Amino acid sequence: MDLNTIEEGKGDGKDEKSNVGEGGLGSKVKGVGSISNKDVFFRADKIDLKSLDIQLEKHLSRVWSRNLEQKPKEEWEIDLSKLDIRTVIARGTYGTVYKGVYDGQDVAVKLLDWGEDGIATTAETAALRTSFQQEVAVWHKLDHPNVTKFVGASMGTSNLKVPSKNPSGNHDSFPSRACCVIVEYLPGGTLKHFLIRNRRKKLAFKIVIQLALDLSRGLSYLHSKKIVHRDVKTENMLLDAHRTLKIADFGVARVEAQNPKDMTGETGTLGYMAPEVLDGKPYNRRCDVYSFGICLWEIYCCDMPYPNLSFVEVSSAVVRQSLRPEIPRCCPSSLANIMRKCWDGNAEKRPEMDEVVKLLEAIDTSKGGGMIPEDQANGCFCFAPARGP
Repeated sequence: MDLNTIEEGKGDGKDEKSNVGEGGLGSKVKGVGSISNKDVFFRADKIDLKSLDIQLEKHLSRVWSRNLEQKPKEEWEIDLSKLDIRTVIARGTYGTVYKGVYDGQDVAVKLLDWGEDGIATTAETAALRTSFQQEVAVWHKLDHPNVTKFVGASMGTSNLKVPSKNPSGNHDSFPSRACCVIVEYLPGGTLKHFLIRNRRKKLAFKIVIQLALDLSRGLSYLHSKKIVHRDVKTENMLLDAHRTLKIADFGVARVEAQNPKDMTGETGTLGYMAPEVLDGKPYNRRCDVYSFGICLWEIYCCDMPYPNLSFVEVSSAVVRQSLRPEIPRCCPSSLANIMRKCWDGNAEKRPEMDEVVKLLEAIDTSKGGGMIPEDQANGCFCFAPARGP
């Protein structure tokens, strides 16, 4: 067959469209007739290449637009290329916390990975990822000096390089299903570790009240935003270089339901959990107030609540026998009264956190009153024998 057998296209081709990209080169090209038959040749000088380029560009633009529509970028998503992970701070069940640098700022990077061990089911992994998104959704909107500053997060870290466990010092790629959340780096560590370091010499009363005020102000702010932390404990509080306390770890935080019956289930850490939570009953933000009362006792005493009881014993005694930590005799009544009000068995009788802030602000620290008397190097001897972690 020679070129003379080609059927010339009729008309100006204005109503004909190219299918480039949709199904290969289309059935018609401007200036050329049908090319559906594989044996048919066509003349290159009759093809409008400029028109084809325009059509191809439009098609690719539509494809890119669809991809963007399918996966919109969240306002909290970070640019992983700006993140440099340095050293491990802590390891947990589902992930590791690293110290790193993001866009020139020192940060803590919480890397969470689920399912790599082959134990977690698909449903469990999905639930954990949902919990992570919940944490991010709560955290990125918060702005308060006593709440850890959120920097950003990522739902997939396939391009992220993390320090390897092997001695060669090379970096490994983290699994693509992993998630990471980035927050400001606080060099003071957790409040829990700070209290452990001071369990023998105790804290000056001014420091006790300062830490208590930081925590109460942070919780009051969260409650004003209708957020219930649900896991208030000294391990979830961090200290900066100036010993300012900041609330962290919003893994189980949630927006408070209008109907308390919508908030049930054991969520939190034993020893800090309110009786209604332990008992599986409906609860509200006042479960955080109860936990604050336990933390306040812990800050004052630099001791562990219920150090000699098992989990089962604590759970039963808190609910059935109104068990609470023993308040030392040397504790000022103004502070002891706040503890008792906060951990009242009746949630409705507990004060709101903004009220707790006012009560703490009213305490006079100029004359001491803590476990360390002004004129005495040795601490209070209310506890015998010495206890602590």
